[in-house]
Amino acid sequence: MTAVLIVAHAPLASALLAVARHVYPECSEGLAAVDVLATDDLSAVELSVRVALARFDESDVLILSDVFGATPCNAAMQAADGTRVRVVTGVNVPMLWRTLCYTSDSLESLVSRAVVGASQGVMQVAATRPQNQNTLSKSAPHDQVQGPHQQ
Repeated sequence: MTAVLIVAHAPLASALLAVARHVYPECSEGLAAVDVLATDDLSAVELSVRVALARFDESDVLILSDVFGATPCNAAMQAADGTRVRVVTGVNVPMLWRTLCYTSDSLESLVSRAVVGASQGVMQVAATRPQNQNTLSKSAPHDQVQGPHQQ
């Protein structure tokens, strides 16, 4: 089973951990988070990530980070070995849930599922505004129906 470590700016990592535990309480043992404060330096965050990784012994670990190039991601990349520990950035709730559904998959497969879950979870969902149409006047004899039209 692949473990999941969330490394993100505070309080996002803890919030995502809470969301994950709410929906998938059975995954709690293979799940951890590291919140990164604005005052934390890279070496301190890397140490925190390494301590969190040590909790998972020799298991494969997928690290989900929030923003590429920021301290959480940079620390995660320094701690990851690229074999047993991989990093995916841009974490969101759909990515996290998709990942937790497939923790029994290989690490390579889980990386792909995480990326697909994140991108498929982003979409425009706003409804279009209803159209306002005037009521027809009696001077429009070509139209058999009087009153507002519904579309």
